[in-house]
Amino acid sequence: MSRAFMESELPSFKESNPQLEVVAELNRGQHPYLKGLYENKNERVVSVMNMTPEDVLLCATRLRNSLGRKVVKLKTRHVTKHPSVQGTWTTDMQI
Repeated sequence: MSRAFMESELPSFKESNPQLEVVAELNRGQHPYLKGLYENKNERVVSVMNMTPEDVLLCATRLRNSLGRKVVKLKTRHVTKHPSVQGTWTTDMQI
């Protein structure tokens, strides 16, 4: 299935994204995967085993659009650069 992507979708993906360097390698005995190398020295690897060519194209565009950094989980919804020493202000405070 990923072989069909290599034959049909990959050439048009290369032409539509000239800013990317797309390299196709043949590794026998390995499952197919996409690897994204980013300028901030990070890399992401996505397995495309048993995916249709449309799904592989979707994974490739997600790798293209992502920044390459890990997802940071937020502890609270309230995010600020300079947190207050006294805590966050709410309208329900009883003084």
